[in-house]
Amino acid sequence: MAYKTLREASPFRARASRRPAAVVVTFVVTFACGLVAQAPAAKPDSAVVKADIEKAKKIAGTFWAEEAHFFCEAPHGNNANDPVIEPTKIFDNVYALGRSGTAVYAITTSAGIMLIDSGYQNDVESVLLAGLKKAGLDPAQVRMVLLGHGHADHFGGTPYLQQHYGARIYVSQPDWDLMQNPPPPRGGGKGQQAAPPAIPKRDGIIVEGQPIVLGDVKVTAFAITGHTLGAMGFIFPVKDNGKTHMAGLYGGTILGAAAISDEGLQQYIKSIAHFKEATKKAGVDVEIQNHPLYDGFLEKLKMVQMRKKGEPNPFVVGQANYQKFLDVMSVCMQANIDRRKDSKGSSE
Repeated sequence: MAYKTLREASPFRARASRRPAAVVVTFVVTFACGLVAQAPAAKPDSAVVKADIEKAKKIAGTFWAEEAHFFCEAPHGNNANDPVIEPTKIFDNVYALGRSGTAVYAITTSAGIMLIDSGYQNDVESVLLAGLKKAGLDPAQVRMVLLGHGHADHFGGTPYLQQHYGARIYVSQPDWDLMQNPPPPRGGGKGQQAAPPAIPKRDGIIVEGQPIVLGDVKVTAFAITGHTLGAMGFIFPVKDNGKTHMAGLYGGTILGAAAISDEGLQQYIKSIAHFKEATKKAGVDVEIQNHPLYDGFLEKLKMVQMRKKGEPNPFVVGQANYQKFLDVMSVCMQANIDRRKDSKGSSE
């Protein structure tokens, strides 16, 4: 097995890891992502917020209109009861599994299967393993799981994969700490598991800029602090009918700003810019997300399933459009920051 262990923290990530524990909690939305929701505005949006939204919509055009509406105007969390998707081969070497709001990606390599995230703990056998088998993949070939961040809707399946198949689990150092020392839950939440999930034993560490290699596939991670201290974005090659493209996955999306501190929101905008620079340099032209609630994911799955020879792959959005995808996310987060400022001003 062609593993490369990651040990040394990058300067970008190391700065975040030294924050005091009290600040760490303010960055964490919840033990799982599903409780995230934007609090309703106390008053109509100000001219500043409206300008932010119009800017986001202008960048989005028709291509990312759904994304702009979601992040700027109508965010909502994923749910443990979101519909299970039809396991779909979206590239020659990538399969989409899981639920409509919490996707898992299986990347086939010359040395076995690499997963990005593992879904909910309660879904391991009924959704994850069943999905792998339905896609024609052998769960016993899962060698590695990369986690976008350390919330339970992403790492829930890892203890099972670790124990039954010897899969190595990779997450950033701050999010290993988060997983093993989580903040108190913020209360029930529709569709969330009542009991805390099992935690995988501490294993591989994701470090910004250091490749994670399994067989013939190399994934590079970039720190995107905001949703959690150790959230990571991934860049990796995919093949479509033999042609290589570069995929980007922003693994720590803030679905709603209400539960994130002011500092966390400001850091998040910096993180988006950081990932944008990396994706531009790498020539990323494929957009996929682990919380695909805002990018036409279900439509794209249907298009891939019905795709005929010679037709374009809907997940290949082009380099310019990928940059716009990140720009829309950033401008909408600024709208949320300005909306919060307005709310604070009105209460003083």
